[in-house]
Amino acid sequence: MYLGITPSVTCNNSSRNEFSLILDKNPLVEFVEELPAGRSSLCYCNLLCGIIRGALEMVHLAADVTFLQDRLKGDSVTEIGITFLKKREEKKYRRKK
Repeated sequence: MYLGITPSVTCNNSSRNEFSLILDKNPLVEFVEELPAGRSSLCYCNLLCGIIRGALEMVHLAADVTFLQDRLKGDSVTEIGITFLKKREEKKYRRKK
């Protein structure tokens, strides 16, 4: 939402605790021509993973967020994998009168 893009979501896990966000366009890489020599392992857009993980923590959802594919490394799309580490307990709260 903040970047002005809408990712597509894919879920290939039967336990339904993992899914991927696929970005056809990543505005963070528009001005990057190539990674510096000797720094091919650099994950330039890792900031996105931190933002997503932090937002999920704000609603009490622990998650592992990692890059699976990166356009800067020659992949056709940018793919971010999200795995929920533990389920949030669903408690029903009643208002006290």
